[in-house]
Amino acid sequence: MGVEIDLRDMPGHLIRRLNQNSASVFHSRVKAAGYDLTSVQFAALFTLHKLPGIDQATLARQIAYDRATIGGVVDRLERKSLVVRKVNKRDRRARLLELTDEGEQFLEQIKPIVADLQRDILGTLTNDERSYFMQLAKKVLQMEQESEA
Repeated sequence: MGVEIDLRDMPGHLIRRLNQNSASVFHSRVKAAGYDLTSVQFAALFTLHKLPGIDQATLARQIAYDRATIGGVVDRLERKSLVVRKVNKRDRRARLLELTDEGEQFLEQIKPIVADLQRDILGTLTNDERSYFMQLAKKVLQMEQESEA
């Protein structure tokens, strides 16, 4: 007889389910508002607004996204005229990323929608429970970041 387990008691399973819920809420709310944007694309736009002129590898690190697939995210944002790649004057092989004026305007339009949907991601939690959840999630991720250093 094997070890008895219940998926509902496994952190990894619950985190995966929370991620699915978060992606679903994000997608449905953004689409209902008339926008075509993924949560990863939003994270990239937001980061490029805060850190203009970074390269793709830095962007991938900043949003904790796979370096091998960040290029596709940037390609899609570039096709939407939200991001532009510019030649790095110090290393002409490298490309630096910046939001276009249209990208800046788009980000300003979408930020209130994204801010508002955050409440829906944690659904039935009270404000105190949301705050505690956020503290715990940040603590877990901080521990992960420290172990990578």
